[in-house]
This record gives sequence, structure tokens and C-alpha cells, in this order.
Amino acid sequence: MRQRRRIPRLIGSLLLLAVAAAAGGEASAAGKPARKAAPAPGPAAGAAAEPEVRPLGRIIPVPASVTPEGEPYTLTRTTRIGVDQKSREVGRYLAGLLRPSTGFPLPVVDERAAQSGIRLRVSPGETALGAEGYRLRSEPGGITLTAREPAGLFRGVQTLRQQLPAAVERRTVQPGPWKIAGGTVTDTPRYAYRGAMLDVSRHFFTVDEVKRYIDQLALYKINTLHLHLTDDQGWRIAVDSWPRLTTYGGSTEVGGGPGGYYTKEEYQEIVRYAASRHQEVIPEIDMPGHTNAALASYAELNCDGVAPPLYTGIKVGFSSLCVPKPVTYDFVDDVIREIAALTPGRYLHIGGDEAHSTSHADYVAFMERVQPVVAKYGKTVVGWHQLTGATPAEGALVQYWGLDRTPAAEKERVAAAARNGTGLILSPADRVYLDMKYTKDTPLGLAWAGYVEVRRSYDWDPATYLPGAPAAAVRGVEAPLWTETLETPAHLDVMAFPRLPGVAELGWSPAASHDWETYKVRLAEQAPRFDALGIGYHRSPQVPWPTGGSGE
Repeated sequence: MRQRRRIPRLIGSLLLLAVAAAAGGEASAAGKPARKAAPAPGPAAGAAAEPEVRPLGRIIPVPASVTPEGEPYTLTRTTRIGVDQKSREVGRYLAGLLRPSTGFPLPVVDERAAQSGIRLRVSPGETALGAEGYRLRSEPGGITLTAREPAGLFRGVQTLRQQLPAAVERRTVQPGPWKIAGGTVTDTPRYAYRGAMLDVSRHFFTVDEVKRYIDQLALYKINTLHLHLTDDQGWRIAVDSWPRLTTYGGSTEVGGGPGGYYTKEEYQEIVRYAASRHQEVIPEIDMPGHTNAALASYAELNCDGVAPPLYTGIKVGFSSLCVPKPVTYDFVDDVIREIAALTPGRYLHIGGDEAHSTSHADYVAFMERVQPVVAKYGKTVVGWHQLTGATPAEGALVQYWGLDRTPAAEKERVAAAARNGTGLILSPADRVYLDMKYTKDTPLGLAWAGYVEVRRSYDWDPATYLPGAPAAAVRGVEAPLWTETLETPAHLDVMAFPRLPGVAELGWSPAASHDWETYKVRLAEQAPRFDALGIGYHRSPQVPWPTGGSGE
């Protein structure tokens, strides 16, 4: 890999139990994390002690149905994890999560050999659970986790994981005890699309750093990783037919650092790792704007035949592929063909935002030619909502990033496309752009969309957010994390956390459960888990964090 190294609410009373235990504590303003690797897990000095048994369903995202009943199950040294052929990989993943902190061997065995253990079952007849739903039954004699598909088992494992004390996340042996409250959780997602975007173009992040983010997403049942791979400041994915895109166009980043890029093998490693966490990767090749890295690499892509210099600033809207030139479409075809071949997922994102240097006529012409190329290589188009300024392809998804103050005409254009069959992914910038500052005092991030505190990022409803758009058109939500000011995993942590879990809950949990007052308590209870995972989160004063901990 060519890269720089880094120094480095209807759920009701269940959600109201033990509120006082999580309240209290002083909250500090966000501080700028050091330019170093994410902090190693360590004890949270002064943190409030966790209960020995966590109330069933007191997790994020809150489950659809929780029925507490009976005594807890206790994980012990003799516990086995029972699997069938379809659940074996999830069983191995679960064992890998639990072994370091418990010190237990937790062998993965045939289900019949796992009496009094944790049994994972894939049952195709459980149609009501859908592709990602699960049922978790906990009782003193064992735990049974059932799903229709392995992905559902994986989501259920995240619930099981959060029902255990936060110390289970540590990589060294902890004292326990390891108890899971008795009862049944039956859970299915509200939306099929629950995404997070990571911009690796403004600042480059290594394969291992991306994997770390994938693992953080997995805990909160995110199922889509959108990688913003190209922009003015850097091209981050190898394209054999246009090699200078990476060797030259990938050689820098915001601020002038050395940048970096993924070889095809490294990109595939990310895709495989995401798949092991039941996440689909959507690659984004932004065009016709946001293309200076490509234009600098190949002069012929410019209308005047002159390559501009590499760009390390953060302004937008100044670059455009040359729409009239035939070579532009040779380039687009080659890039889409090669990226599609590396990507087993359904989608390919073509950007389309902020093409201020492309005339409207040229923009429409460009999208008319490019969208069929995506289909030719077996993928479905995703584009930012400016794509509705042209005609979105049949089946396309548009990602809406407008603000509350976005002009009504622009909102109506997107809503009209939704009424005509275009699916919507909602990413309103003044709600879920994770790079927006929390407050004026936040040292990292930008503020062009306003300040986005934790409550603002959570307290909205995707089904009713865009006037005129049918609720059925909403496929889900996505939280983008742009990196103009973010250079390290520690920077990603403090901007994503604690907002990301709230976006995940918007995507997964029933609308009737949406309630800030109960959510903020559950969020506060995540603090010891953040600490155990080495996540340096922002201790927003809106959240009743426990005292102590390592949040910023």
C-alpha cells in the first residue's frame, strides 16, 4: 500500500428503568485529540460501576420487542458456542469477541454439543425475521439466537454483546461476572439501508484504520460502508488502465501530506472484511465535479488539454471533467468497469454533487451517458441528490444531503423524483454530517451546515423529513464523515462518537421508540464501552455521562 504512516420512545417503561444510575457527572467541551493513533483501551478512572446484570434491551439501537423474564444466563468457563453449517462463521466471530476478556475457551461446536451454552440457529422458516432480524432468548439454561439469515445472527450477536458488561470489549482478561438478563428480544430493522460514509480522499486512511471503523459500525448494526474514494485532493483506488490516477493523483491530500491509495488487493481486503461484518461496500467515484486529482493526472481529460496542479485546499465546485470529449467516456467506462469488477455489492456511487463548473446542459448530458455505463457493469446507480437535476436511472438511489434551509424548490425536485420511483437515502448535513462541529468551541470539523449537537443528530424522523416525499421511498439513512479537518483515527472517533449510534438507531429501531429523553440515558451507558474499545468520544453536555472515562 502506498500511503503515509499515521502517528498514529412505545417501548415504554423498560427504557426508563435505572435512569438515575446513569445520570450525573460533569461534561467537558470537546478537546482536540492528539495527532496519534486511537487510544489504547484502559480503565475508566472514576466511572460509575455497571450493574452486574444489564436490563434486557437497554442497548443501542433499541430493539423492536423486549420481554424480560426469569433469571439471567451466566457465561462460564464451560460455555460452548453451538452452531450449524450456516451459523459457523458467526459463531467463530462471537468466540473471537468474548475470549480475550473472559479468558474462557468458548469452543465452537456442533449445536447438539452445546447444552447450557449459546446456540446459534439459522432457520429459513423464520420468514417474519426477514434478512436481518433475529430472536434472542436468554434463560439460566442457555441462550438461543435464531435468525432466518446469517446476517440476522450477526446483528443478534451485537445485541448479546451489548447485554454483557462493557469490560467484555477489552482485550485482556477481566474479572466478570458475565451475565445476560433473562427474557426474549425479537428484533427487525426499520430500514434496509443503514449506512456510514468515510471520506478517504481529503485525508487518506489505511486499510487497518478503515477496518477499525468497520468494527465500530458493526456494533451498532450498520450494514453499509460508503467509501468516498475520489475527490479534488486525491484519487485513492488503483485503476490499471489509468495508472497515474493513483501514482500522481493519489500522492497528496488536504494540507499537502503524502496521501496514499489502495491497490486493488487492498481494496478487496476492505470489501472482504466488511462482508465478514455483514456490511456492503459502496464505492464512490465522484464526477463530473470533484475531479481535480484525475484532471491533474491526465491532461486529455481537460477541455483545454492542460493539466491543473494538484490541489490540497478544501474549496469545492471548481473542477469538471470535459463533458464534450469522447475520451471522457473512455475514462469513465474504464474506471467503472474496473471498480465494478472489484465490488460484489449492488451499488456504485457516481457522486454528481457540487458540479458548479459544469453547465446544466452538460451535466444532464453527462449523466445520460454515464448512468447506463453503471448498469452495463451490473451495478445500480447511487448519486447525491443533485442527480435529480438530470433524470435518475430506473432503480437509482439518490442521497439527500440538504439542510433545513435548503430552498423549497430543490427539496421539491428531490421529492418529485421520489414520487416517480427513485429511492432516497437521507443524509441531511445539518443532522448527520459527522464532520460538522458540535458547538462553536469544537476544535475539529467544519460549520457550513451549522452546529450539530448530539440531540440534533438524533431528534428527527427520516419518514417525514423531506416534504412531499412518500415515506415508502425512504430506503434508509447514512451518516457521512468528511475529513477535511480529520487526519487520524482519534479525530474520526471524536466526531463520529457519540453521534453515530443515534443515526444507527434512526435506521434500525421502530419509529414509536424514538424518544430523546430515554435515548440519552442509554447513550450515556455506552461510555464504559467506548472506553473499553479505546474510542475517545465527545462528552456532550446534553448527555448524562457517568463521571470519569476517557471521552474528549
